[in-house]
Amino acid sequence: MPSAQSKPPKALKRVMLKISGEALMGDQGYGLHPPTVQRIAEEVKSVRDMGVEICMVIGGGNIFRGLQGSAQGMERTTADYMGMLATVMNALAMQAALESIGVFTRVISAIPMDQVCEPYIRRRAVRHLEKMRVCIFAAGTGNPYFTTDTAATLRASEMACEAIFKGTKVDGVYDKDPKKFADAKRYENVTYDEVLQQHLGVMDASAIALARDNDLPIIVFSLDEPGGFRGILAGEGTYTRVHG
Repeated sequence: MPSAQSKPPKALKRVMLKISGEALMGDQGYGLHPPTVQRIAEEVKSVRDMGVEICMVIGGGNIFRGLQGSAQGMERTTADYMGMLATVMNALAMQAALESIGVFTRVISAIPMDQVCEPYIRRRAVRHLEKMRVCIFAAGTGNPYFTTDTAATLRASEMACEAIFKGTKVDGVYDKDPKKFADAKRYENVTYDEVLQQHLGVMDASAIALARDNDLPIIVFSLDEPGGFRGILAGEGTYTRVHG
């Protein structure tokens, strides 16, 4: 059963925002929807303006998903590398949207491609954050067989983030799909172990285990709710907190 609502996250200094590539599609079935990208950029700016340092990881499923390519007969490692390149494209699109509204941004890739973004160097990335630049980590972990959920948790741990904000299509974690079942119940709080045991689908198992080992809370909220990201940091809004 859902437990009582915990205290909202307050006075967080540095956070990771993880969103899927599909979040950038808008109502389209594929690719990038520039107005949607711009809307998310405005959300990020509103939080940055609160004095919060922001890292981002964006999936690539709106362009290419490695696991799906593998299921269709493509060799898994090649398919995963293609998926990593898709995340770089999304990161560059978000960078352009953020910089168009005056937010200094760095795209940092786990796969070196110096002409378009920086290579991942932890100390340099931390310095960017300290200068209030938004850091978008692209190309996953740089290794096949790891999802962008795992990449987000890894980078959040390395950057000493205080929480991961997982932006989704729904306003938290449910015991079943709320779009299919009217009686679906939303959890206010849920533990890492409950997520793993009940297969709640917050993130993949590797990401949840890594977050648990580093005591890194995950805040699941609706990215479609205007002002939702900023609202939670201000102590408002609806969300589920995954913690120890």
